Amino acid sequence: MIVTDGPDREANRLSARAARYARVGTQVGGVAARIAGTRFLGLEGRRGGNAAALASALGGLKGPIMKVAQLMATIPDALPPEYAAELATLQSQAPPMGWAFVKRRMMAELGPDWMARFASFDKEPAAAASLGQVHRARALDGTELACKLQYPDMQSAVEADLRQLEFVFAIHRRMDPAIDTSEIAQEIGERVREELDYRREAAHAALYAHMLADEPAVRVPRTHPDLSTGRLLTLDWLEGRRMLDFTEAPLESRNRLARAMFAAWWVPFSRFGVIHGDPHLGNYTVFEEAGEPSGINLLDYGCIRIFPPRFVGGVVDLYRGLQAGDEARVVHAYETWGFRGLKRELIDVLNIWARFIYGPLLDDRVRTIADGVAPGEYGRREAFTVHRALKEKGPVRVPREFVFMDRAAIGLGGVFLHLKAELNFHALFEQAIADFSIEEVTARQGAALAGAGLA
Repeated sequence: MIVTDGPDREANRLSARAARYARVGTQVGGVAARIAGTRFLGLEGRRGGNAAALASALGGLKGPIMKVAQLMATIPDALPPEYAAELATLQSQAPPMGWAFVKRRMMAELGPDWMARFASFDKEPAAAASLGQVHRARALDGTELACKLQYPDMQSAVEADLRQLEFVFAIHRRMDPAIDTSEIAQEIGERVREELDYRREAAHAALYAHMLADEPAVRVPRTHPDLSTGRLLTLDWLEGRRMLDFTEAPLESRNRLARAMFAAWWVPFSRFGVIHGDPHLGNYTVFEEAGEPSGINLLDYGCIRIFPPRFVGGVVDLYRGLQAGDEARVVHAYETWGFRGLKRELIDVLNIWARFIYGPLLDDRVRTIADGVAPGEYGRREAFTVHRALKEKGPVRVPREFVFMDRAAIGLGGVFLHLKAELNFHALFEQAIADFSIEEVTARQGAALAGAGLA
């Protein structure tokens, strides 16, 4: 079990929430008024300007609302396309905290003699994101380290920001009710709250080390519990280069990286019911051996989704149902995922999306994940088609467990497009689900979670 030690100095505090409400509410509220006014006055052509204003407002706010905006931008149809495009630009725009903050945070987490516990500690962050920043350091035994520090008062900020964000979701539901986003909002809220707990993230890293132990092309960093707390996570520093540095590498090299990505995502899901729900390129680097790209480093373990094994069974049932033209098995899969009240028309609409996601997996040949599609546009056209059909046949409530599965599949497809990989995705998937059974997944998942301290 994950435990804490002592009272929480930065618990969800009313004073911190109130300050955050004032700051975020002014930004979001002003844009929300513009959006509502545009709708009321029939000025739909100005949505692009409103989207830019929302992105600008959120871009100045460090913290969870920016993180949630990034997540929403990659979930097909959670927002109108103009908003998704603008919010996608927020990825990695958070300015870092200065050295004075870092010293205070490190002293609070490890004590006044914290610097004596490292051989060296870089003052400038190596990376800055929405909830924290990473500093490179060296352990006393010479091990290269990555120290992830959480920004102050993030728990209060999360609760304040999620309340404000529901305001944006509510406006979208009133403007365009074809897809009920209620459960999307709940699911995002739970995952972002989990990301605040760095002890949980350390357990996630341990879980991934176990699940991918037999995958040499995927590296998972070790955790350093003696240098970690609930708001400081210290991992091995994994040396690597950006994935985008290899988009013009020989096809064999690009395919090797794509196969590693496929294994990193599908092996944990098909065998343990676990996915990495945030597959953007910043969460991976490429390691090289003898000057050749040989595999990928997994760097971030905050946004991890653990599914009931029955949900994995639904994924396999949908694949097999589409493969055999077995409509009853397809409908059973949707119901397993949590879709309710399905009529013939809604099933046909959901099948549009299913055939898009499963298309490369059903096609037994070497191919790209999608021909002639830009990585950032992967899935958008199909989402638009589904959305338009739901306006006529819906509405439909998207089950919460479906949210990150869908998002991660789109993100993974985008990585394959960046790499211009050409693989037999069908053969890779068949290998991943070979001898699949819900009972085996249940047993493996229980043992793996217990071993990582997540039981």
